[in-house]
Amino acid sequence: MTPKLTPFLAAALVATASLHAADYPQWGGGNTRNMVSDEKGLPIDFSPGKKYGPKAAPKTAGRLRPNAQDANKAPGAEDIDMSTTKNCLWVAKLGSQTYGTPMIANGQVYVGTNNESPRNDRDIGDRGIMMVFDEYTGQFKWQMVSPKMGSGKVNDWEYLGICASPTIIGDKAYVPGNRCQIVCLDVKGMSNGNQGMQDEGAFMAPLDKDGKPTAPLTPGDTDADILWVYDMYKELGVFQHNATAGYPLVIDGKVFVPTCNGVDWTHSNIPAPNSPSFIMLDAEKGTLLGEMDHVASERVLHCSWSSPTSLDVNGKKQIIFAAGDGWVYSMAPETHKDAEGLDILNEYWRYDANPPEYRKNSAGEPIKYVEYDGPSEIIATPSIADGLIYVNIGQDPEHGEGVGCLSCIDPKASKGDITGKALWTFKGIERTISTPAIKDGLVYAADYTGRVFCLDAKTGKEYWKFDTKGHIWASPLVADGKVWIGNEEGELFVLAEGKELKEITTIEFPSPLLSSVVAANGALYVTTHTHLYCFKEGSKTPEAK
Repeated sequence: MTPKLTPFLAAALVATASLHAADYPQWGGGNTRNMVSDEKGLPIDFSPGKKYGPKAAPKTAGRLRPNAQDANKAPGAEDIDMSTTKNCLWVAKLGSQTYGTPMIANGQVYVGTNNESPRNDRDIGDRGIMMVFDEYTGQFKWQMVSPKMGSGKVNDWEYLGICASPTIIGDKAYVPGNRCQIVCLDVKGMSNGNQGMQDEGAFMAPLDKDGKPTAPLTPGDTDADILWVYDMYKELGVFQHNATAGYPLVIDGKVFVPTCNGVDWTHSNIPAPNSPSFIMLDAEKGTLLGEMDHVASERVLHCSWSSPTSLDVNGKKQIIFAAGDGWVYSMAPETHKDAEGLDILNEYWRYDANPPEYRKNSAGEPIKYVEYDGPSEIIATPSIADGLIYVNIGQDPEHGEGVGCLSCIDPKASKGDITGKALWTFKGIERTISTPAIKDGLVYAADYTGRVFCLDAKTGKEYWKFDTKGHIWASPLVADGKVWIGNEEGELFVLAEGKELKEITTIEFPSPLLSSVVAANGALYVTTHTHLYCFKEGSKTPEAK
């Protein structure tokens, strides 16, 4: 799939990349999670190409399954014919379902996926996978392999894989694995030896049919080097619902993550109401430093999957977490002891992002969860711009469409319950799991129904909306004067920034675009369910053989 690069060309690409803005080492690019990039010169005339025909059966000689760019490997039916692409630097094959948005740091690209295209003959079957590729060639480098929990799909849904990608801080990568775990990795994999934890073989070993661990495996050069693992299921009694999600926030040596505590298979019972929905870990050791009061777990609607964000207010850091009860919580990165001796994160304020009419009907009766006009949790990440917080409510896409709300909150001098005190709310948007992007006084937001909105960031006034006519899971990226967003139909829409709606182009991909587009170091990364594409202006398409 990937053209073979000469050392000269690879060096030229590295030099060219340094002229552009930056890496993209975490969800949203930074701690404010605002999906805005300073990248320039991104391609808009590009093509993902076509797959090879079904007669091109893959060959898997040897233990390791390499990328199709290897000259000794015949292309498989799922591989991309690079001669049919345009402005495409490389393509990498992923699993069959990919929900993680790629992260780019220090010459490597990281993405969460599943194991339906195994890279190693040793690891066959349903697994959570986090793959790492070379940023300039797309060459597969190493991966983290995580078997299923073994407690059933209500905790670890089949074939979802790893639903996020890591946060990269220096030489460490922090990733939520599929087994209700937070895993810290050495970004070099096993290439520089086995650091930290020495039990990678046991970590990778699947359970047998009776749910018992099998013999430890032998780690190889393409396996992850795990530094530490924090198991929220075992340590905190968390009842993970379906998947581990949420991109870690790492600040001042502390890791902030949701626990994904939620309801059971009936969707009406909360098995672990006293377990926290949000925790703080030591970034170096992986030990628990603090946890959120369990109020969000007591009233969780489905699960807490949102990613945390942060900002400084009056010289104090606020950690913002949007929970599975539909409330937004602001906490300090410091704790106090509760009556049980637990270290509880200090709270500044909380805000119910659901309008009251979504919680109760005109007769004052609670509206049932999942109903079209009922309450929602928050899955989208709160994003921050100019000191203000923008947050959407929404539900698991499997629940379908329903009423939504986008709130703009001013965290300055906010204390206690500030419900009803948003600067503005916009109810024209429906349920969404998309994180809004804010630039030059404009908010770009999308809903699951498939519409993209442009609003005034100070007032919530609607300037335009654009219907993609396909469900949207991804978040909009604002970069190079454009708004980039894909939908479930596999269509990538490129719209112009600004108060006037202008369609620039639409590019069709062969499978759903559920992850967000990323721009880094002069390149554009687009992830489908099955492939990761790197597009770069001026990339030469190899001739067909």
